[in-house]
Amino acid sequence: MAAGASVARVNKLSPPSATKPRGFAPPRRVGVVNWIGLGTLIRREVNRFLKVFSQTIAAPVITSLLYLAVFILALGGNVPQVGGVSFAEFIAPGLVMMTMLTQAFANTSSSLMIAKMQGNIIDVLMPPLSEVELALAYSAGGVIRGLVVGLATALAVWPFVPFGLANPLLVLFHAVAGCLMMALVGIFSGIWAEKFDHIAAVTNFVIMPLSFLSGTFYSITRLPEPLQVVAHFDPFFFAIDGFRAGFLGHGDVAPWIGIVVLVSINLILFWLCLRLFASGYRLKA
Repeated sequence: MAAGASVARVNKLSPPSATKPRGFAPPRRVGVVNWIGLGTLIRREVNRFLKVFSQTIAAPVITSLLYLAVFILALGGNVPQVGGVSFAEFIAPGLVMMTMLTQAFANTSSSLMIAKMQGNIIDVLMPPLSEVELALAYSAGGVIRGLVVGLATALAVWPFVPFGLANPLLVLFHAVAGCLMMALVGIFSGIWAEKFDHIAAVTNFVIMPLSFLSGTFYSITRLPEPLQVVAHFDPFFFAIDGFRAGFLGHGDVAPWIGIVVLVSINLILFWLCLRLFASGYRLKA
């Protein structure tokens, strides 16, 4: 009887926290922005492509060097100058930008597609991350990969084709805006696609034609008037032309036009990605 009374007295006097298991931590309060979750997802996306450096960074650089060699050997003698500079100096910035665009798309589209195919997309949907944070994290990973590959490509090309830097801010803006555009397209494609064949279709029938017809290897001023009008509906053209203008000091269109076009497209794409994440379209079983 005394032992029972003693136990009852101890339970009565002990605070409620004394009955909780050792190491217990209260739930973390998430503010307006889940900075920890956002930063963690961005780091995961960056680490994902850094772990396969030879495929995600080295391979695109080598491909760009091969493009440069082939076009210079094939056309360099026949096209001595384009826009007041040598043909090699003209196409080098375009090659760098084209590589950045394709790699930004590949990062986000493959990340979402792999997560859906392996069934671990739930690991991203379950944490307290809003659709804005998800879109920002995935697009940031794509932009970072595009910039890293672009820097590596520029460093690899420069010993063969030294090019100047007329407007660093213009180069930086078009690099970030262009990569963001393609990262958002990759998010949209990764959510929409049900298998890797769908991603390959977007790459082969949309990304590659738009990139090759964007003035990467030529100035659109050499095209007939009707085709010049068509070229102005290619968003890749504004990204590549503005990026090239930052190096050469001039482009085929005024820089402010490209800035307005890229900002508008990115806002529309970001809104579309938010709608897809919020609705759970082809993400939630």
